[in-house]
Amino acid sequence: MPQARYLRLADQIAAAIDRGTLAPGTRLPTHRAFAERFGVALATATRTYGELERRGLVTGEAGRGTFVRDPGLPLSLGMQQGTSDGLLDLVFNMPGDSGDPDMLRAGLRRLATAGDLEAMLRYQPHGGRPHERRLIAAHLEPSLGDGFGPLDPDHLLITSGAQHGLAITALALFKRGDLIASDALTYPGFKSVASLQGIDLAPVDSLAHAGGVMDPDALDRLCRTRPVRAVYLMPTVHNPLGAVMDIATRHRIIAVAQAHDLLIIEDAAYAFLDPTPRPSLLSLAPERTIHIGGFSKSLATGLRLGYLIAPPSRIAPLIEAIRATTWNAPALISGLVAGWIEDGTLARSEETRRRDGADRQRLCRDCLAGLAGLPLLSHPNAGFAWLPLDRGLRAEPIVSRLKTRGVSVSGAEAFATTQAVPQALRLAFGGLAKPDLTAALRTVAEEVNAARAQP
Repeated sequence: MPQARYLRLADQIAAAIDRGTLAPGTRLPTHRAFAERFGVALATATRTYGELERRGLVTGEAGRGTFVRDPGLPLSLGMQQGTSDGLLDLVFNMPGDSGDPDMLRAGLRRLATAGDLEAMLRYQPHGGRPHERRLIAAHLEPSLGDGFGPLDPDHLLITSGAQHGLAITALALFKRGDLIASDALTYPGFKSVASLQGIDLAPVDSLAHAGGVMDPDALDRLCRTRPVRAVYLMPTVHNPLGAVMDIATRHRIIAVAQAHDLLIIEDAAYAFLDPTPRPSLLSLAPERTIHIGGFSKSLATGLRLGYLIAPPSRIAPLIEAIRATTWNAPALISGLVAGWIEDGTLARSEETRRRDGADRQRLCRDCLAGLAGLPLLSHPNAGFAWLPLDRGLRAEPIVSRLKTRGVSVSGAEAFATTQAVPQALRLAFGGLAKPDLTAALRTVAEEVNAARAQP
């Protein structure tokens, strides 16, 4: 069978990029101009550009056109490991504390002297051991909202991290071709889950005044025109913007979900960073909310333990998805976390992470103070920030230059659900020693100012 014309054209452009004939940053012709140059239909030109974008060779930018990507930068910087070896890493948020190893040693000693150590060597219940589910439920109750509770531990499942919770939600409750609404900028891990499951994501505009909070009216309009099945949200400490949704907007989102019978997927991975949390979506609409979180950001990124809270009608398929993927969360890790809940270690660690995040936010703002006119978006306790660039500036050349200077950052591509990617830098600073962080952020400021100074 002869190869489709759009694929032949995509191969031709890809070869030119590989040879260097089309250098990184080259603006490609408009779709219409491309169609006229090659004597093809406009639809064929659009499919060609779509194929090149799928291969990671070009990127579309709102109001500016389509540009050749730098092949030296990974397609989803911020999602793929091993991309910043030897660099000052502002890509991965890896919060930590000098006392963490001692915390682990104490936890392991406690487990080693426990009477039920042998039980950890056997298969566990798919949803987690009942007493550990009770402990986690009791720990979470105060953060879910005033008046919520008690949280029934039978509605809580223990997962191998929050990412696993997202994955089993997609696997158990959705099918290929389903449509889920999400923010225009959202967590890359959920984008990966949706892609693997064949789920389509529909971006929803944010409220202009709220720094990235989803606009309920825009969600309603989307649901009136497309068959949306669910909405994915991070209402408390949004990643990557750090926004916290106000109570009125939470109620409006729920009203839209009820009107269109949407399932709500509430990602609470960073919610512990907010010291005075608003009522969770779970507390306001427990009958239609899947609430997902974990302990990697509050304890250690390598300790993969999470939880998922769901309505009773959803528990059985979710347990089946756990059985099909991991059988059960590792008993050793769940035992450690349960012990840290009981002795107060987890609560202390959460407070330490909040204080450290606040210190790093202040350092970040001090280092970037010279970038007059650029709004830095973040939560005051988060280990990451979002830096939108001036109109006309492109993120990719800045990311590339920073890499040559020993600093690894990510642009917006990994987070965007829109076809046109906004021009911004995402800075993650949990994990770097503060002197290194200072040096890295000052380098970022220098390169952004250098880009702004260019004609």
